[in-house]
Amino acid sequence: MATRIRLARRGATKKPFYRIIVTDSRSPRDGKFIEILGTYNPMLPKEDGNRVVLKKDRIEHWIAQGAYPSDKVSKFISNEGMNNPLAAKLAKRKRSTERKARAPKKEVSEAS
Repeated sequence: MATRIRLARRGATKKPFYRIIVTDSRSPRDGKFIEILGTYNPMLPKEDGNRVVLKKDRIEHWIAQGAYPSDKVSKFISNEGMNNPLAAKLAKRKRSTERKARAPKKEVSEAS
């Protein structure tokens, strides 16, 4: 089963509140989940410590089990100073594609 760490929306209209959950990648955004790993409240100011609350030990556990965090959750993880293997993979892939783009192309000679 492919697992993802992503956001699930809760809260009322115009007052969003998100849970950070681990779920099967095929389940819907607000559907069934395996475990709650934290919360995100975008209504709080950025300086507030309760804006993003993470269970760091459980997130590390799920990443070790092969769960991939979404882009937004990856930002939360890296802002907390946690090691994010997905971010390292993406950076490595980006460097390799840039290297390929900079490499000179070989000319193909036509045989007559």
